[in-house]
Amino acid sequence: MKAAFEFQRGTLPLLVSIPHAGTELTPQVAAGLSEAARTLPDTDWHIPRLYDFASKLGASVLSGNYSRMVIDLNRPADDKPLYATATTGLFPETLFDGTPTFLAGKAPDEQQRKAALDTIWQPYHQQLQHELERLKSEYGYALLFDAHSIASHIPRLFEGRLPDLNFGTNGGLSCDALIEEHLIACAASQKPFSWVVNGRFKGGYITRAYGQPAQGIHAVQLELAQCNYMDEQEPFGWQEERAVRLQPLLEKLLRAMLKSAEQIA
Repeated sequence: MKAAFEFQRGTLPLLVSIPHAGTELTPQVAAGLSEAARTLPDTDWHIPRLYDFASKLGASVLSGNYSRMVIDLNRPADDKPLYATATTGLFPETLFDGTPTFLAGKAPDEQQRKAALDTIWQPYHQQLQHELERLKSEYGYALLFDAHSIASHIPRLFEGRLPDLNFGTNGGLSCDALIEEHLIACAASQKPFSWVVNGRFKGGYITRAYGQPAQGIHAVQLELAQCNYMDEQEPFGWQEERAVRLQPLLEKLLRAMLKSAEQIA
């Protein structure tokens, strides 16, 4: 069985978490997927590549290897809903567009789901928690940037076209106000990319669970519209010309988060 995650330790008080880029499947999930789900359309495609500058910058990077079709690393272990609107759970029964994830009677059973929780979800979160604790111990605080992407048009989840950059801070609860302020200023200083803070995506479980500013841990989620760096249709190809226009802004956002945190500390 493939390891639950890939991890690279950095030299800055910043951890970039990438929970949804994985494409590995367990045999049971692979055998039961519906025709629509076999292409893994809800994957956060190419996010490790898009953020390849982060490790060069000095950030620690944690990336999940398994598809969210097996288990969703950004949902709570008890599977309590994060949004009152349409969403998907810890073990997605539907794709984002509402199409069934599995063929009738072919979804993983309880034993298989528990195995995924124990061998994929738990190790990822243990590593995430361990690294945040290390950063806080070493620097006095820790920053968590949860990196995501999604198709720009999904009528079941949101109306119209999604803004290019969707910041989530759990309504301002997951990070210090100065960090949010600096990220907004950075986004507002450019024109090519539209943005919103705490719109449709306010932050998933990782942002909400680990973002504890009173304890010195500040978390932000960024949900990117995929059209800005890739093709949103199968085979979901990487688009270099678009990506290189977006990457400098992403790096500025990480630097802004680091700078604001230094002021808080």
